[in-house]
Amino acid sequence: MNAMPVAQRITADEYLALDLEPGHELIDGHIVVSQARLPHARLTMRLIRAVDDWIRAAPDRGLLTVPIDVKLDNRNVYAPDLLWYSQTRMPEPDAPWPYPLPDLAIEIRSPSTWRYDIGTKKRMYEREGLPELWLVDGECSVLLVFRRSAPSAPVFDVELEFDVSATLTSPLLPGFALDVGALFELD
Repeated sequence: MNAMPVAQRITADEYLALDLEPGHELIDGHIVVSQARLPHARLTMRLIRAVDDWIRAAPDRGLLTVPIDVKLDNRNVYAPDLLWYSQTRMPEPDAPWPYPLPDLAIEIRSPSTWRYDIGTKKRMYEREGLPELWLVDGECSVLLVFRRSAPSAPVFDVELEFDVSATLTSPLLPGFALDVGALFELD
């Protein structure tokens, strides 16, 4: 029997030096590649529209962005599908990369990465102090929310599941309301 080579783990700095195209992340020292498919892209656009409409409706509502590299530690550099920074924490336009942890990370299910989103990445986000995480499962038409009940909470102590009959709100986004059924509608 021939030996199988084992992929070597790399550091966050080695990963960042590669300057890879979007669709790559470093998870536990391993490069993970994900290419969005049409359902994923449609959910992304609907979420961008919903959050951006909320941002534009009043001043000082922060910054929403598509994937940018966020260094969590020496073995993890994530690029959530969407990131929202509050007005007081948003990076300056010329801020050096990688970027800081956002206030809200949104991950949308992809067949190749969902196990990381619901497992390793969720645990790392929690450990590093992310205030709120949305995991959007288009296959099951469910939106999972993990948040801290207070900024000082050491873990995600609030776990919510929103189905197509629900409206998602968030203490991070006062006045924001997302019709979950409309998010998952097939046009």
